[in-house]
Amino acid sequence: MKTLRVLAFTDIHGSYGNVEKILAREEAYDAVIVGGDLTTFGSRKEAESAVQRFRAFDKPLLVVAGNMDPPELDTLFMDEGISINGRGTTLEGIGFFGVSAGPLSPLRTPNEISEEEILRRAELGWKDVEGTRWKVFVPHAPPCGTNVDIMRSGGHVGSTSVREFIQRYQPDLTVCGHIHEARGEDMLGRTRIVNCGPAGDGHYVVIELGDDLRIEMK
Repeated sequence: MKTLRVLAFTDIHGSYGNVEKILAREEAYDAVIVGGDLTTFGSRKEAESAVQRFRAFDKPLLVVAGNMDPPELDTLFMDEGISINGRGTTLEGIGFFGVSAGPLSPLRTPNEISEEEILRRAELGWKDVEGTRWKVFVPHAPPCGTNVDIMRSGGHVGSTSVREFIQRYQPDLTVCGHIHEARGEDMLGRTRIVNCGPAGDGHYVVIELGDDLRIEMK
């Protein structure tokens, strides 16, 4: 099958110029994932401007909101036709689906939802893509109890529902962010998991999906 090359960013937090430089430098790619925290308490107008800047590269955008993005940005992403929050889409026979927001926390950031709602959205998206060759799950929050949800203090602060979903359905790849210091990879069953790290620091991931699945952390 044709190889689909995807660039994945999370935790941009307003560093739109950094992402634009990467998109200009990486010439051969077919789509762009934004896995949450496009902004930091950003307005709809700010997010709309960022989306238009990224759209100038003429590649499909697949977007979920993060815990620092106001919930109303999900409406913007739906209006723009780029949201994969609680829904799936297919590119070249490959399924992408995701979950916006973070789990409820003592920090009370702008966009937090219950674990039950995280699981509900994940399962809705799965229904849209379960017949595809490759399935890519994009929750903003990482699965709890893995290498990609560890705070500097050593505590695991990921989503229990993201973990439950992965263990139950085994998507081929999970792309997450949220915990900046936990950039890296892990496995749950046969599911590969990658926390992209903060794009504001220049981090991103190159994903190639064809006969095989390849990941390169940048």
